[in-house]
Amino acid sequence: MSHVPDGLRFTAEHEWIADAGDGTVRFGITDYAQDSLGDIVYVDLPKVGQALTAGQPCGEVESTKSVSEIYAPVTGEVVAVNALLSDAPETVNAQPYEDGWMVQVRIAGEPEGTLDAAGYRALIGE
Repeated sequence: MSHVPDGLRFTAEHEWIADAGDGTVRFGITDYAQDSLGDIVYVDLPKVGQALTAGQPCGEVESTKSVSEIYAPVTGEVVAVNALLSDAPETVNAQPYEDGWMVQVRIAGEPEGTLDAAGYRALIGE
């Protein structure tokens, strides 16, 4: 059973979004997604300053099983990426909602079409 914390927003593509409270959000992939992928060996993230469009690919996660695209859950400008993941991509497996965050974005509007924790649990059948 996957861990789905309350207080976050989720996408149908298995990204989570946390409001940082300063006009920015952090996002990453969910526990369900990292579990489905298996051991993560490489993470390709967008660059600081890059513009993201919600629903569009913005990076990749490579595991021992496959390569999966990361979809931007929000529209905005990348203000930070998690440098820890360059040297320790397995952090996403161990702590997908904490140290395994991927990108921080200054949002250009509220995320649309996202799910709360209960909605995401229903989506993944929990």
